[in-house]
Amino acid sequence: MLNAESETTVAGLTSDEASRRLKTARVNSLDRRAKSGIAALLLRQFSSPIVLLLIGAAVLSFVVQDSTDGAIILIIVAVSGVLGFWQEYDAASTVQKLQEVIEPQTIVVRDGREVRVSVDDVVPGDVVVLSAGSGVPADCRVLTSRDLFVDEATLTGETYPVEKAPAELPPDTPLSKRTIALFMGTHVISGTAQALVLQTGRTTEFGRVSQRLRTKPPETEFERGVRRFGFFLMEVTLILVLAIFAINVYLEKPVVDSFLFALALAVGLTPQLLPAIVSVNLARGAKAMAAKKVIVKRLTAIENFGSMDVLCSDKTGTLTEGEVHVHSAVDANGADSERVLLHAWLTATFQTGFVNPIDAAVRRHSPLEAGTWTRLDEVPYDFIRKRLSVLVTDGHCALLVSKGALDGILGVCVTAEIAGVTVPLSEAEAKIRAQYTGLSAQGLRTLGVAIRELPEARTARREDERAMMFLGLLVLDDPVKAGVEHTVAALKGLGVSLKIITGDNALVAEQVARRVGVSDPRIITARELQAISDDALPARARDADVFAEVEPNQKERIIRALRASGHVVGYMGDGINDAPALHAADVGISVQQAVDVAKAAADIVLLEKDLAVLEEGVREGRRTFANTIKYVFMATSANFGNMFSMAGASLFLPFLPLLPKQILLTNLLTDIPELTISTDRVDAEWIARPHRWDVRFIRNFMLTFGVLSSVFDYATFGVLLWVFGADSTAFRTGWFLESVISATLIVLVVRTRRSITASLPSLPLLIATVAVIVAAGVLPFMPFAAAFGFEAVPVSFVAWMAAIVMVYVASAELAKRWFFRRADL
Repeated sequence: MLNAESETTVAGLTSDEASRRLKTARVNSLDRRAKSGIAALLLRQFSSPIVLLLIGAAVLSFVVQDSTDGAIILIIVAVSGVLGFWQEYDAASTVQKLQEVIEPQTIVVRDGREVRVSVDDVVPGDVVVLSAGSGVPADCRVLTSRDLFVDEATLTGETYPVEKAPAELPPDTPLSKRTIALFMGTHVISGTAQALVLQTGRTTEFGRVSQRLRTKPPETEFERGVRRFGFFLMEVTLILVLAIFAINVYLEKPVVDSFLFALALAVGLTPQLLPAIVSVNLARGAKAMAAKKVIVKRLTAIENFGSMDVLCSDKTGTLTEGEVHVHSAVDANGADSERVLLHAWLTATFQTGFVNPIDAAVRRHSPLEAGTWTRLDEVPYDFIRKRLSVLVTDGHCALLVSKGALDGILGVCVTAEIAGVTVPLSEAEAKIRAQYTGLSAQGLRTLGVAIRELPEARTARREDERAMMFLGLLVLDDPVKAGVEHTVAALKGLGVSLKIITGDNALVAEQVARRVGVSDPRIITARELQAISDDALPARARDADVFAEVEPNQKERIIRALRASGHVVGYMGDGINDAPALHAADVGISVQQAVDVAKAAADIVLLEKDLAVLEEGVREGRRTFANTIKYVFMATSANFGNMFSMAGASLFLPFLPLLPKQILLTNLLTDIPELTISTDRVDAEWIARPHRWDVRFIRNFMLTFGVLSSVFDYATFGVLLWVFGADSTAFRTGWFLESVISATLIVLVVRTRRSITASLPSLPLLIATVAVIVAAGVLPFMPFAAAFGFEAVPVSFVAWMAAIVMVYVASAELAKRWFFRRADL
């Protein structure tokens, strides 16, 4: 690792110097988009092979002296591309603003004092302050540390925490042996430290690895569905376009026109605006969810959020108030004990390794004065020992005071104090455990408190936690939140079952589960989990309601087992040890108040740790998914039907049924109402249960409604040819009108499973639909209609067309009922 820039002291950088370095150094981010992304986004709208071929064909039109057609094609392609760009850019801007709300931050020393800054603003030379739960924001060298243990699994794959401390090491020390170094992307498990930033962003070890691998997050089910749908359309388009082009050339129709016609067909079949529509729907959904205090970090996780049918959550702060209260402090006999309370207060006051609500509750409950007590040292809390210890003195001798899980405390005790008398632990343990069981059965949480004199000690080590004397139990109460039972019932009504995963004992967990509405909770303890094989666990996990006394490393196993049983699993966590489970879940959910590593691993961040917030988020997620799927239904019904009809008509007509520019105009106009689909109302049945992407269902929908559309297209052909004896211009004008108007109106039908009168569209969708119908209707009568190859149509044809469209809409309503009734079987 390189030395940091000069002029850095333990007092950190000055604000001015940090600003100067930020201008010259790279932004401390691995995925920050450059400002040139706007140009890249615009160019992307015109980068598909089909669009490039169309542009080339338009240029060819200029070469063969058909400048009008070439110009019109280029204008339509440009308008379509700009619409897509505007939609995607607006969506990206919305998401960026939302994610700034949960921008990761870290503590640095600036101008001699600790300040909180964005991780992106950390520069070489900064002195960062780290504690348990902190993410390491850059590659750093440890300056000072206290019982510092870091999880480096993301970088080295090593599952056990690594101890870090200041030292002098040779430059060629292997990565895994650099005990003085902290690496970006890792996080602090326990202890505290100050560290000097040496490298940031892509110049860090993690940055170099990520650049070499360029790994992407795993595809969500939604992304896989979009990709499969795209491949399906590509296959259909390629076969149809090649066949039509070859047949038209064989029938001696103009080669250039036939080529442009085939390309225009490809555009008509391809939902060009699908990326933009998906982005807009997801961004609008993210914005709506933000109004419900749910921030989406990864847009495609919205689909999984809506599809979620199992939610795993801790109880503290989610089901309970999260405001822990000291209920009492009792000795081994169960009598109130000021002595137990005093020593619990000493641990809460003098420990510095890990900020937690229990210690805050103890300090609130007993606002004692330190008096003659002073802190000498501490052994911070960790998730293996499940206890913390402080070494204090009252001026006479040093006293080691430990507080933690009962088993963890009893495991280091040899004696117990009862009514001021010291007895062997074996004589008191039965009473202690009986108290523990009784208090737990009331839903109260208990922690053990123990002491040991260390007369000559000035420092404390883990090895000193032995031969201690048990003082008593600190009894804590965290009441169930008001209304949480209703929220759990509401989630169940949405098809989302709650499973509680907690480190608390089974009796406490059972009481909480009953209070939130689980009448007969089925419980699996950590010990039982260890005895269940990986093959058997999915079935057992599916049937369980509560996982109690769970170790941190068991959470991920539970999540994976539930996923293996066929569920879409959400996991809600906010602690240091929740990151693996958040990664393993289909949708990781954390809260704004969570530790850095939990927020970094989550897909969704709640601004309040409240299941009611989550319930609203699920509803918004399902609305977003529903509106995205609506566009797919629309694009695969009328579009496919019209293009299929056009391809068939070109085989028996002596002229092309529509000119290429007319096909592109048709496609552009019919896309306009669909741009407003993100504003549409969603039927209650879509929100009532989880939905998943189903390409087979979409394919069947496309075939059903595409064929129906073609039937009425051919009816229009018959009227034009046999009733009106239309020539090529009249035919194209008449079918353009019928095609645009029917495709626009059918949007109102296929957007809902209900009847068109029972589920009204949103106002923007309705306005866009009417506007397109009016624009298409007046276009043939405009002075510039001839440039598009149109002419005025007789009023009698308008009557025929209105009748055909009305029968088509009515038939689509009947077909819709039949289709969904059959799909539900």
